[in-house]
Amino acid sequence: MTENSVDDQLLPYKIARPAHDVKGFCRQFLRELTYTQGTTLDRATPNDKYVALARTVRAYLTARWNTTATEQYRSQAKGVAYLSAEYLLGRQLDNNLIAADLVDIAEQGLAELGLSLEDLREVETEPGLGNGGLGRLAACFIDSLATLDIPAIGYGIRYEYGIFRQTFVDGRQVEEPDAWLNNGNPWEIVRPDQAVNINYGGSTERYTDDDGRQRTRWIPDWSVRAVPYNYMVPGFENGRVNTLRLWSARASHGFDLKIFNYGDYVDAVRAQTFAENISKVLYPEDSTPQGKELRLQQQYFFVAASLHDFVYRICKEFDAHKFEDSITFQLNDTHPVIAVPELMRILMDEKGWDWAEAWAVTQKVFAYTCHTLLPEALEVWPVELLQRLLPRHMEIIYQINEKFLEELRTTGADELTIRGMSIIAEYPVRAVRMAYLAAVASKKVNGVAELHSQLLRDKVLVDFAKLWPEKFTNVTNGVTPRRFIRLANPNLSTLITDAIGPQWITDLDQLRKLEPLADDAEFRRLFREVKAANKTRLVEFLAKRDGIDIDPNTMLDVMVKRLHEYKRQMLKLLHVVTTFDKIVSGQVDVSTVVPRTVVFGAKAAPGYVMAKEIIALINHVAKVVNTHPIASKVLRIAFPANYNVTVAETLIPAADLSEQISLAGKEASGTGNMKFALNGALTIGTDDGANVEIRQLVGDDNFFLFGMTEPEAAALEDQGYRPAGYYESNTSLRRALDLIASGTFSDGDRSTFEPIVSNLLHEDRFMVLADYQAYLDAQARVDEAYGDADEWSRKAVLNVARSGFFSSDRSMQDYLDRIWQAKPVPISQLIP
Repeated sequence: MTENSVDDQLLPYKIARPAHDVKGFCRQFLRELTYTQGTTLDRATPNDKYVALARTVRAYLTARWNTTATEQYRSQAKGVAYLSAEYLLGRQLDNNLIAADLVDIAEQGLAELGLSLEDLREVETEPGLGNGGLGRLAACFIDSLATLDIPAIGYGIRYEYGIFRQTFVDGRQVEEPDAWLNNGNPWEIVRPDQAVNINYGGSTERYTDDDGRQRTRWIPDWSVRAVPYNYMVPGFENGRVNTLRLWSARASHGFDLKIFNYGDYVDAVRAQTFAENISKVLYPEDSTPQGKELRLQQQYFFVAASLHDFVYRICKEFDAHKFEDSITFQLNDTHPVIAVPELMRILMDEKGWDWAEAWAVTQKVFAYTCHTLLPEALEVWPVELLQRLLPRHMEIIYQINEKFLEELRTTGADELTIRGMSIIAEYPVRAVRMAYLAAVASKKVNGVAELHSQLLRDKVLVDFAKLWPEKFTNVTNGVTPRRFIRLANPNLSTLITDAIGPQWITDLDQLRKLEPLADDAEFRRLFREVKAANKTRLVEFLAKRDGIDIDPNTMLDVMVKRLHEYKRQMLKLLHVVTTFDKIVSGQVDVSTVVPRTVVFGAKAAPGYVMAKEIIALINHVAKVVNTHPIASKVLRIAFPANYNVTVAETLIPAADLSEQISLAGKEASGTGNMKFALNGALTIGTDDGANVEIRQLVGDDNFFLFGMTEPEAAALEDQGYRPAGYYESNTSLRRALDLIASGTFSDGDRSTFEPIVSNLLHEDRFMVLADYQAYLDAQARVDEAYGDADEWSRKAVLNVARSGFFSSDRSMQDYLDRIWQAKPVPISQLIP
């Protein structure tokens, strides 16, 4: 999105993109190597060659990028601004090669220069811009928006160190800085000339403007600079290249020469260090007051910069009557909700609007996606902190709340209901409930799976849904087939394309055409060959990356997701411990056990003590199981550290069984469940999140369902859940927990994992013990089904064929139809 188009008189000098052939590619590569990296082919380091390759690919996309921006600025078509604290992009090279249709050309061209595309792929570092599902979803969504030709821009933070790089020391998680920018990043373009000043602290004052009106202005104490870095977001073979704009914090006055000359070198750069902390890491540990304040600083930093960017740079003319027709700001969870009072501040304090017209527009341009059902995950900010850090915004929130409560009283609501719906909570401390602010301010509120959206209406935001039933809707999540099939699983991609043609890449419903092939013996054989090849690829990948040795001839049973108790990695581990116990105790003949490799991948938040204890227990169990002379022949655990998108792209295509075992009613949606199904893994899971829709689509016979339903879990909690009762009545469960408690997996030390055992026996908030036996019974059905390889393949093919609904393209279309009402603006015919 640019301010100026090329003048007609300059058209004869317009720079053409490189020729789309091997010769043109090689010329551009050598040009980048020589003039950008300042080296020659024989002296270049691997990083020099990778950067030259990245810049070459970027050169092919730049003309499209500029055309997209110019056309959007000219047309001012309605667009979408996606506000998200995370974008888990994954490595960019392959995705952009596919988008630029350069894969074969690059491979051939590099070979002619004596280079290997595969070798240069390995140089790239994955961007540390996200943590889990929220960030991966955002990345899928902006990919789909570009592919659907929708004018869109993503806004977020350019974290210098990401969340953290996970390592294991004595089996325990250790967090190290994720220095993903150490060698630079050739995919970003910095625009310091478009930096935005972001204010904090201070006070407000009333004054009379030139028209005699009483106004309020903010007098801040300090500020930082938000410097934008632009990333390309190319659509698939349609010419459009949208923008992801990430903000990096810099000091407004970073260096004090006078202090430096006095010899106080640390104090001379204190302001710079303080400012840059804002964009240092994703989700700073917030168990301290300083951590909480830094998180709020981060959230305001990126939304304030983003709103300023749109209002003052992207809008050609800021027209009050057309603003709502220009944009929808989509709030991806509660992190960006502080954007609501910020827009009100801009409209009133900077644009001179009165309250009524500013609020009317604000309610028409924001929409809110809730991604949780856990009360503790709905952000709440202490009034004291907001008042100190953002005093003008706190005033605006108070006023929003006051007017909202007045509106409630006109409906006849009782005072208890009114207090319960207040944006300001009074207990245990005065605090702002950000989800409530989002519900009041947004034109639409959506959940991310059918069950989640129902529970959002019935339990989480129930009073708001009763007040504004038309405001609440559902958009089930999805994943991009470009990255998670076409790129991550080239063997399956080729098999599908050979069978039904390439249209599925942008129309995933086409996968339905595979359904008859589930009954074709030859196709099932080819499908098994693909899975076997993917397992071999995984074996090589993990051996090289982690030194982990796995047997590709075993069932690959995979559970990869953020470590949280509600996701119930402990349930999976109890199944492993029970299987191990039955083998070593002689309860089962080892020759009858279906060989399995159980793969975990998970990070725990640095301050989440119980989650980190569970990681340690998994690794300690793995150490014992993997070295046992008998059990290790049929049961092994692999836990590669630092699970990320790069690992996912190799692991997911190889998986046989997908573990989606959260307690029903706790998982909002999930997207890993979709990726596994689309890549031919069968799911064992509860009726939770999007599992419900996966099961309905792939069929009960092709999904291993177990466990309580959400109403059953709620009823058990209401009647008084007593987990120790399950321990007492179930011999297998008792033996498994006793093994852990006895020190079997902790070198005989009974105290090491006592907190985990005690928690399960006396609290077990997410009812692991209640669902334990049902889970074991379902795993027995898995073993039986896996014994018939041909029938398992048929089920796996049907999972792929019936999962086309879970494309992020479909998700984006649902947002467009139900919330955004933006239309495609085709770019392809404008590309030179």
